[in-house]
Amino acid sequence: MEVFSEIYSCYYQVLRHLLCSQDALTMQDIRRRICDEGFEESLLSIIPRLEDGTWNLFEKDGKLYHSRLSSSFITPVSSLEKSYLKALLSDPRIGLFLEQDQLETLDKMLASVAPLWRPEQFYYFDRFADSDPYEDENYRHCFRTLLQAQKQKQYVDIDYTAPNGNRVHHHYIPARLEYSVKNDKFRILALKPCRPAFDSDSHHEAKADGRMKLEILNVSRIQSVKLMPKTLSSPVDLDAMIQRSYYKEPLKLRIVNKRNALERAMLHFANYEKNTTKIDEDTYECVIYYNRNMETELLIEVMSFGPMLTVLENERFLNSLKARLQRQVST
Repeated sequence: MEVFSEIYSCYYQVLRHLLCSQDALTMQDIRRRICDEGFEESLLSIIPRLEDGTWNLFEKDGKLYHSRLSSSFITPVSSLEKSYLKALLSDPRIGLFLEQDQLETLDKMLASVAPLWRPEQFYYFDRFADSDPYEDENYRHCFRTLLQAQKQKQYVDIDYTAPNGNRVHHHYIPARLEYSVKNDKFRILALKPCRPAFDSDSHHEAKADGRMKLEILNVSRIQSVKLMPKTLSSPVDLDAMIQRSYYKEPLKLRIVNKRNALERAMLHFANYEKNTTKIDEDTYECVIYYNRNMETELLIEVMSFGPMLTVLENERFLNSLKARLQRQVST
């Protein structure tokens, strides 16, 4: 396997879990685990290499696959992995997910290691310039509070500046954090009760009554966030709520797998729900589900692929694409 396109990606993690299993696996078992731990399109890359022996990782016994690794197999951290980790620590975004003492401990452990790359070695030609202020103390506090609330399904009190400049103040349940590569910004998918879910003087758990509204908030626009003494006791199907917010007509793309276009597309659109189907040896169709808030960003991402990618559906997206291309030509 290639070093950085695979080893540090989802493929590596999926295969590591498969290989550490001491039970014989059928191809159906392998497919199910890949879907559970990876992406549906991971099947397109992993299964053919296992079946034809390109990745000689299993011994085949009829329809059963046995791992070639023993139960005592361990993977020590290599010099290359240490160098990779040191490079990640130079990214200000990683500090949003680690406590200060954790960062200091890692810095000490990797003090003698040279980073695999440095941030100044990268030039992002297609990224907006107004990135989130990752090292701002208030931003970091808001992010960490949202992250804690998301894990505990806890209500938060958010003071937010809307894009039109209005200040809004509501109670939310942070459900999912997302990162936009194009904008270099984090956004929070938050559940907002359609009516007050609890009395502010009460300390009982709040129950979901199904009347929740899904809102998308830019973390950089949050002025303050405070944890509330309430948690959500009944589960909410966030995926179903997101699905209801998607366009009824998803975006359908044709991908010609030249210059590694398929792998680049799967990485590029990793934050979208999608289904990918192989049409022939070098052609794939990818269906991407999105909502209106994501359309402009998705449009720019699609355009960056050039002739390797063709928009087949939907009509609205195709018209927006044509209009944007016409504006570029006219200027």
